[in-house]
Amino acid sequence: MLIRIDEHVDLATPTGPMRVHVFRPVAAGKYPAVILYSEIYQVTAPIERLAAMIAGQGYVVVIPEVYHEYEAPGTALAYDKAGTDRGNELKYTKPVAAFDSDTATMIDWLHGYAPCSGAIGAFGVCLGGHLAYRAALHPAVKATACFYATDLHSATLGAGKSDDSLRRADGISGELMMVWGQSDPHVPYEGRRIIRDRLEEAGITLEWHEVGGQHAFLRDGAPRFDAALYLQAMSWTNALFQRALLHAPT
Repeated sequence: MLIRIDEHVDLATPTGPMRVHVFRPVAAGKYPAVILYSEIYQVTAPIERLAAMIAGQGYVVVIPEVYHEYEAPGTALAYDKAGTDRGNELKYTKPVAAFDSDTATMIDWLHGYAPCSGAIGAFGVCLGGHLAYRAALHPAVKATACFYATDLHSATLGAGKSDDSLRRADGISGELMMVWGQSDPHVPYEGRRIIRDRLEEAGITLEWHEVGGQHAFLRDGAPRFDAALYLQAMSWTNALFQRALLHAPT
């Protein structure tokens, strides 16, 4: 499926304008939407390619610049020490409530966006895995894929390093898929057990995968990239979104 990759929109959020990058099929019609939450580096080339992969399966994919309050529109942090330090600094500077209001703003916009069918899902990696999880708390989000979500087991996202994400697990009404690398130092075995135990306790519709990969194994072009796991992950993701977004009533 041919897609457009050259669009963006600047949305007004409670904390200031936010640039959102839009990837969508060229063919006219209405498609489910997927909010794609990036790593701490914002909308980099690997994130754009990931968005293109998902959009090419028949989805409108929107990627917010998660640090829009602190960086100029269009800013992508480099995959180096300076970029990593800045990204980590900002994820503990921005209040969790601001991440949530960004999500609500995008959902409101998607409901009025002509190419969107009204069905909405979420997908995220690293920081974005945690933000996608929080998007799953919104009643409009019907399916969510979280990859190696950081700060979830430790409840340390946002200003003050104290979030309520796991405590609110009972509020997830859609399907949730969690994928982890067993060699990920950011989310060790004990952390993964904390997360899974809480999600099982909440009784949500859960799909859980642990694979023989490292943190950021989806980031193509990087040393930890695993092409076989990438293809497997996209297969799981597409099955989830087809089931919960394409073939479910809006």
